[in-house]
Parts: sequence; structure tokens; C-alpha cells
Amino acid sequence: MDNLINLLSPLPWHARQSLTFDRGLEFVSWRELEKGLGAQAWFCDPQAPWQKPTVENTNRRVRRWLPRDTILLAIEQKELLGLAQRMNATPRKCLGYRTPAEVFREELAKTSGVQ
Repeated sequence: MDNLINLLSPLPWHARQSLTFDRGLEFVSWRELEKGLGAQAWFCDPQAPWQKPTVENTNRRVRRWLPRDTILLAIEQKELLGLAQRMNATPRKCLGYRTPAEVFREELAKTSGVQ
């Protein structure tokens, strides 16, 4: 959790005030994350993928490069970062054919009062 806290901490508070998780074991230490970020954690109901459709869509996109049986611990961090950059630079229909990176920067600027 420390790595995630360090990654998200530089963001303005309004960009990290809530976190939504599914019921996976990867966030078993969610209280530590909540405390470290001063954020509130929310959990989707079990077997309810419609509560997080963008996450489900992103998971399908990840599977294009990393099949379900991929052992993530065997993949170098550099490769995972490259995949994340590629995905964040891919235009999405749901974002008006803008990239997630563009939309994130725009939203940060709007909510921070920076243009």
C-alpha cells in the first residue's frame, strides 16, 4: 500500500478523495490506504460488474496484452508501466475520442482552478 499511497499522494485532495474497489484480495489493506491518503474507500457489491463498467472495460483491454493466465509477478515493472502509458494514450469513444491522459489533465486543471 505504501507504493500506492506514494503514487497518489502528490495529487490534489479532490482528485483522490474516494477510492472504489472490487472485492479482490489485492486491497485487503484498504484501511491503510484510506488513512494514508485521507480518502474514503467504497466497495462494489460482489458479482456486480455493472457497478464499475469502465474498470471492466479496462480489464478487457489489458487482456489484449496480458492473457488471464499471465503471472504478473513475472513481468518487469518497466513493461507494466509501458502498458499503462499505451492504454492512457489510446483515445476512447466514451471520452469523446480523447485519451484518458488528456481527460485526466483537463479535469485536474478545471477542478484546481488552473486553465
